Amino acid sequence: MAARVRKAVFPVAGLGTRFLPATKAMPKEMLTVVDRPLIQHVVDEAREAGIEHFIFVTGRNKGVIEDHFDRQFELEEVLAARGKTSELERLNDHLPGPGTTSFTRQQEPLGLGHAVWCARELVGSEPFALLLPDVLVQTPGKGCLAQMLEVYAKYGGNIIAVDPVPEDQVKNYGVVSIGEGDGRVFPVNGMVEKPKPGTEPSNLTILGRYILQPEIFDLLSGQKRGAGGEIQITDAMLALLKVQPFYALKYEGKTFDCGSKVGFLTANVAYALTRPDIAEAFANEVKKLV
Repeated sequence: MAARVRKAVFPVAGLGTRFLPATKAMPKEMLTVVDRPLIQHVVDEAREAGIEHFIFVTGRNKGVIEDHFDRQFELEEVLAARGKTSELERLNDHLPGPGTTSFTRQQEPLGLGHAVWCARELVGSEPFALLLPDVLVQTPGKGCLAQMLEVYAKYGGNIIAVDPVPEDQVKNYGVVSIGEGDGRVFPVNGMVEKPKPGTEPSNLTILGRYILQPEIFDLLSGQKRGAGGEIQITDAMLALLKVQPFYALKYEGKTFDCGSKVGFLTANVAYALTRPDIAEAFANEVKKLV
């Protein structure tokens, strides 16, 4: 039986340069989709999947993320005194339980692989989930990570969520090559980061949701810098693939790349249209604009 996944790592040390000047003084992970920061949406996905310990790999000027997941007694007292019970409940609903969050620093911007390696002492020797905070996944039922954990319970090993994209866009992503599967789950036999046009092994791109075994940390420890002068998680996964199985899951849902302006704005529209409290009024306003 596969060891239970209790911990999730959130790399939140990025500079967010594509959203300047908005991110000059505010972390990109705190940009809001409707009324919740990006990082809150991703943490909610992990909580829904049963994750118990939330590990944030931060950088300079990211203290507001830690504050967001802490209590604000003055604000709570004001809301209580004014009888704003629904606002108070909504505020408290997003808080993880006491002792369930940890924060560590990535002192240098050396890539996703290095950020994951920075969490090694907090994760320990157990499998963990890795969720990129600038990728939102809107699903009709269970969240993306919950779907992945179902696959993990059946197959064990390492799990990667994948998303099919048009062929002319494959060159922008990490891509997997796969063996025969059941239509949703496929064994992975290779990965390549941003393949040159015409060399793509498939159109299945790595989404930004992973379940990884702890042996990845040993591989990251000795990892040389790869593309862009950064320590790439894909390179370490390729090394781990030689000794452990990987499976790709075509999850049910839609991905929004909130690291891009168009993806971020699209996510706001999509999420707003699913909100019973504002969907009708918002849809009417959008129709006026288009």
